[in-house]
Amino acid sequence: MPKITAIETTVPANIMTNLILVRIHTDDGFIGCGETYYTPRAIEALIHDWMAERLIGQEATDIESHWRFLYERCTAFGYPGAELRALSALDVALWDILGQACGQPVWKLLGGCTQDRVRIYNTCGGPGYGTLQQEPVHGKHPGWPGYGDEGQSGPLQDNWSSIHAPGDLAEELVAEGITGMKMWPFDRYAHRSGGLYLSAADIEAGMKPLREIRDRVGDQIEIMIEGHAFFQLPSALQLARALKEIRPFWLEDVLRVDNVETLADFRRQSGLPIAASEMLLGRPAYLSLLQAQAADYVMVDPTWSGGISETRRIVDLAQSFNVPVTMHDCTGPLTMYSGLHCAVASGNVVLQETVRAHIRTFYEQLIDRQPVIEDGFLVPPADSGLGTTFLPELFQSGHNHHRVSGRLQELGS
Repeated sequence: MPKITAIETTVPANIMTNLILVRIHTDDGFIGCGETYYTPRAIEALIHDWMAERLIGQEATDIESHWRFLYERCTAFGYPGAELRALSALDVALWDILGQACGQPVWKLLGGCTQDRVRIYNTCGGPGYGTLQQEPVHGKHPGWPGYGDEGQSGPLQDNWSSIHAPGDLAEELVAEGITGMKMWPFDRYAHRSGGLYLSAADIEAGMKPLREIRDRVGDQIEIMIEGHAFFQLPSALQLARALKEIRPFWLEDVLRVDNVETLADFRRQSGLPIAASEMLLGRPAYLSLLQAQAADYVMVDPTWSGGISETRRIVDLAQSFNVPVTMHDCTGPLTMYSGLHCAVASGNVVLQETVRAHIRTFYEQLIDRQPVIEDGFLVPPADSGLGTTFLPELFQSGHNHHRVSGRLQELGS
């Protein structure tokens, strides 16, 4: 069985500056790929200065043993944030190795096919959304988490179009077979007031593009509202009252999720479906959310919340509460692939988030095989492992903060 001989990381700063890519090498030539997002240098340090000590020389396919050991050591000095993201990236790479060693796609190893394709929705970001090219928002650094810029006019600038040409964008998405779009028309007003106050004029301006979508395509597309956790309860309730008019599919992270009781109160008072939240990490946080009856949809990011291992457990946990799961992805391609594998193997995943502007612009600069989308559905890969791999040129010594632990030189890159 394959033993881990090296772990390497790289930060593709000329593509997506906050993304860190991970490769785990084994003595029989397998290379497993993983990723995570935000504070990549902190993740790099955790992987090489600490987690590699557990993994180098160990059996690569003992995934649960490695996960449990690292998770328990993470929680020994505080609730994990960066630590769990580092563990997530490694876990995804280990599942990739297991799939390759077995000659099967990861979804087969998770129990096989429950749904043969997964419905997607489009998050209305542009090619620069979350990347180095993203513009600062109201003077804020573009790398701050949760600051969605409005982009600029141009091809695939869906964030700009969602505000300034929403009807055209909705028609374009419907023509592609995409039946859901996520947008943030009220963020600009939250930036101005800190989410404490929304005027009637603010709400009216934010509702304008939403009404245009309904006028243009009716109910052919679902509208998801992203709040980026900018609003306090009174302003969130103001939004909910106004949004009932356009029948949103869900309200996502209008409030912060650090108090599930308040979120549950918002759900009860608003009378609208609530999605929460990729901001939660690990099963304990999701258990609290579910016990409080604070969400209609559980949203999970596989490369933040514990990798494929923990994501599968969260999906099963949500199913025991009869609450469906939706997979988050607004970062790198392996986040989407990880969510896809978990979704295919579960009957409780309703949607996979995608950003078509990312898929059609920089995915080809990161991975060798692109996702297959047909009429608004992701098709599961048939290749072994994750079904794609990072381009080897991204892992060049002396470039992109490339760092190696172990004996990479014996295997080649």
